[in-house]
Amino acid sequence: MLYCAKCGKECESGTACPECGGKLLVLDEYIADLTSRAEQGEVDAQYLLGGMYYYGDGVKQDYEEAEKWYRKAAEQGNAQAQFWLGRMYEKGEGVKQDYAEAAKWCRKAAEQGDAHAQLWLWVMYKKGEGVKQDYAEAEKWYRKAAEQGDGCRKLGFMYYFGKDVEKDYAEAAKWYRKAAEQGNADAQDWLGYMYYYGRGVERGDGEAAKWYRKAAEQGEAQAQGWLGYMYYEGEGVTKDFAEAAKWYRKAAEQGYMYAQDWLGYMYYYGDGVKQDYEEAKKWFMKAAEQGDEDAQKFLGDMYEGGKGVEKNQRKAREYRRLANAHGLARAQSDPSMMRFNWGGRHDAKAAEEWFMSQMASSLPLRP
Repeated sequence: MLYCAKCGKECESGTACPECGGKLLVLDEYIADLTSRAEQGEVDAQYLLGGMYYYGDGVKQDYEEAEKWYRKAAEQGNAQAQFWLGRMYEKGEGVKQDYAEAAKWCRKAAEQGDAHAQLWLWVMYKKGEGVKQDYAEAEKWYRKAAEQGDGCRKLGFMYYFGKDVEKDYAEAAKWYRKAAEQGNADAQDWLGYMYYYGRGVERGDGEAAKWYRKAAEQGEAQAQGWLGYMYYEGEGVTKDFAEAAKWYRKAAEQGYMYAQDWLGYMYYYGDGVKQDYEEAKKWFMKAAEQGDEDAQKFLGDMYEGGKGVEKNQRKAREYRRLANAHGLARAQSDPSMMRFNWGGRHDAKAAEEWFMSQMASSLPLRP
C-alpha cells in the first residue's frame, strides 16, 4: 500500500495521488516525511499524524501522541483537528474526560463550518453535555449542518444507525437523498443500498442501480462493487458479465476486498473476461491478504489442482485453514455470517449487510 504525502490517501499503486497529485510513498517513508513536516509546524501534517496515532495506522496506537498532534493542529486553526481534540475530551482518550473542554473545541470547529462538529454541538445542546441545555441553540446547529451536503449525509448516517437520535430509516433516506442530490458520492452509495434493501423507501433494484451508478462514476469503490454485482446478477440492469467485470475491476483496483474476490472468480470461470487462472490467482491473493475467506478457499483449490500455480498440497492446506479460521471468527462474532461463509460461494448481499453493520461502531466516520 502507498500513501499520498500531501493528503494521506491510500493507493494501491502509482507514483502520484489521483486526487491531489501528491507523491506516493511506502509506509515507512510516509511516516518519516509526515513526522518531519509536523515537527516543522505544518498544520496538515500535524492533523494527519494525529490521526495515525489515534487509529494506530502504521504506528503503535497512542492516544497521548494523537492528542499532542491534534492539539498542535487545532491551535493553528485546523477545524478537523479541533473536532477530534474535542472528541478526545468527550471520551477521555489521552486526556482527562472534560465535557466543557470538549464543547469548547467542538464550537471552534463548528464555527468554521465543520458539519461533524455542528451535528455534535446539536447533540450536546440537546443533552446539556458540556453546555447548558438549550433546544433553540441545538436547532441552530442542526440547521447549519443540514444546509451542507456532507452534513445531510452525516444526518442520514445518524438516523440509519440510531447514533444520538432514534433510529429512523425513512428519516435516514430523506437526509441521504438531500446529500445525494447535491452530488455527495457516499450518500449516493447509501441511497442505492437503501433502495436495494427497501430501508425507509420502497424497494427497487432500478433505483438502487441508478444511485450506485452515480456514486460509482465518482469513484466510490463500494458503489462500483455493488454495480458490478448488479450487472452480474441482472438486478435493476440487463445482465452483462463484461460490464460487471469492468466495475469490479475499478473497485478492485482501489483495494475493495469483495470486488477483488469477485474479479478473481470471474477470471477463474471466464465470466465476462477470458478465462485466466494467473489473473484469478492475482486477485484472489489480493482479497485473501485482506482476510477474505472465499478467496482463500479458491486459492486452496488452485494449489490442490495446479490451476495457474504448481500443485502444492501444503499451500492448499494452509489456505483452507486460513479460510476456515476467518470464517469461524466472523461467525462467532456474528452468527448470521454462518449462512453466507460456509458451504460454497458467499452471498454478496448478506456479506455487504454484515459489513455495513460494522460501520456503526463510531460516529463520525473516520476522516
